[in-house]
Amino acid sequence: MPRRRSADSSVPTMRDVASLAKVSPMTVSRVLQDHPTVSAENRERVLAAVKELGYRRNDVARVLSQGRRLGAVGLSVTSLANPFYARLALGIESVITQHGIRLMVTSSNEDPESEREAVRDFVSRQVDAIVVVPSGTNHSYLAADVPQHIPVTMVARPPSGVDADCVLVDDFGGAYEATRQMVLRGRTRVAFVGNPPSVYTGSERFRGYCAALESFGLPVRDSYVKRARDPSSAEQATVRLLALREPPDAIFCTTNRNTLGAYRAVHRASASVALAGFDDFELSDMLSVPTLIVDYDADELGRRAAQLLLDRLRPGEHGYQGPMRRVVVPTTIAEYGFA
Repeated sequence: MPRRRSADSSVPTMRDVASLAKVSPMTVSRVLQDHPTVSAENRERVLAAVKELGYRRNDVARVLSQGRRLGAVGLSVTSLANPFYARLALGIESVITQHGIRLMVTSSNEDPESEREAVRDFVSRQVDAIVVVPSGTNHSYLAADVPQHIPVTMVARPPSGVDADCVLVDDFGGAYEATRQMVLRGRTRVAFVGNPPSVYTGSERFRGYCAALESFGLPVRDSYVKRARDPSSAEQATVRLLALREPPDAIFCTTNRNTLGAYRAVHRASASVALAGFDDFELSDMLSVPTLIVDYDADELGRRAAQLLLDRLRPGEHGYQGPMRRVVVPTTIAEYGFA
């Protein structure tokens, strides 16, 4: 005979669980929240009742009954055109949706003021936490605009002017190893096409490029260093490199979009130039020139960022309230087309 459920509903409720377990609804709630004050006997009875009835806690009703809105995390990225940010968002989402939290995404288009407006909008929508891929070099506005109870995690670039957890890629190490591998393959005239030095990733990857050349006693030639932000400017920079009296025999690019731009110029000129690029991209293994790719798990950056946020969102003694943390995701090198 099926057990009776409250309000003649076909969906079991917390009261149904309490009735079957012969405890109060408050005790059921405490068991589901893993509260330490519940006795082992009551915990066992409640969990057995939950299993028998197939009960699932209604987080929506619980949140609304507490006068709160449904949980959300706001994510501000610098460019929705870059596939990296799609993977980052998927990584965050894979973690927070397990806790009934949704993701809101917007782009600053590398404009610090747009980023600040997006963060303010997230706050006005009462998000639980915020993830920022910063576009500027000073992030002190976060301390002024974001209430202390809303944790903030920075991704890809570390915080400046504010304390915040952050998740970074090993930018220096990846650039160093890619450049080093080019030299080991006999390419001694390695050029650089990368972000402006004001961008943290561009600065760190340039530092790794320089350190690798210096480790072999090779000079960093000013004529071999070009700055680019997108495929078009990277293509133009590469055209100028190939026109030099002594053109490079390899080019290291700091983003996948710069690598694509450089490839267009090299392919069109039929130049005997190898490419090394930071960030993998679709069909990178199909390029018609020897290529090294600095790869890493972009989803993992998102997962780690989400976990840092959840650590700080847990209530009371279960939540992390310690110093700000920095997580660095390692890189690997993939090789295509070298003899």
